[in-house]
Amino acid sequence: MKAIQILCFSLLLIAAPALAIDHLKLATTTSTENSGLLAVLLPPFEKANNCQVDVIAVGTGKALKLGEGGDVDVVLVHARSKEDKFVADGYGVDRRDVMYNDFVILGPANDPAGIKGIKDASEALKKLASAQSIFVSRGDQSGTNFKELELWQAADVIPAGDWYLEAGRGMGEVITMATEMRGYTLADRGTYLAYYDKTDLTVMVEGDKRLFNPYGVMIVNPEKHHHVKYKLALAFVNYLISNEGQKIITDYRRNGEPLFFIYEQ
Repeated sequence: MKAIQILCFSLLLIAAPALAIDHLKLATTTSTENSGLLAVLLPPFEKANNCQVDVIAVGTGKALKLGEGGDVDVVLVHARSKEDKFVADGYGVDRRDVMYNDFVILGPANDPAGIKGIKDASEALKKLASAQSIFVSRGDQSGTNFKELELWQAADVIPAGDWYLEAGRGMGEVITMATEMRGYTLADRGTYLAYYDKTDLTVMVEGDKRLFNPYGVMIVNPEKHHHVKYKLALAFVNYLISNEGQKIITDYRRNGEPLFFIYEQ
């Protein structure tokens, strides 16, 4: 009799539906993913909200396209003018500043273009182009790619030729390619620090105010796409800018250095 009761209880457990876990679709940049930040930032939110955040890491341009099409619930990117247009065009709502770092121009230690220490990033690129030193571009419509093209434009240079390679890859892969080719590239500092042990490229140019790199988060407009999980998405946005989320961002380090900074409250 006891054996039958145990069997019946076991069958009930098997038949009982598991608690449903909600899914939140997040489109974000490869730099955010490559930095390793999401691995520590997402678990507390997922646990508190009994959900799973499904991360789609692509360039900023593609992330915004996913948002436009309603293929994701939330977008976390770094190209402020593109973000503002996304909201103005009615695709996004509730945009918030989350964090920032900066871009740097990386290059091999022997610095064949002679740009190390130049304070004006566009002047450095102009000199690099004159020397026709190898430059590996993201070439993927990412926030980093947008920034790079902006700097070339300011330098009055249209980059082209055997020395200029458009990789169409994420930030981590581009750093690896530039390392192998002994070339230069523009990278966000967070990914560079995350890849510090995988590359011998060093920071050539930094500190130009145009290299400022802010990240913003937006919810995909639920009025355009009714399936968007607005309530969960809003909880996620509020988490990112909460004391808990901001502390995780501030405390996150690689090789002893912070990868991202938060805005003064």
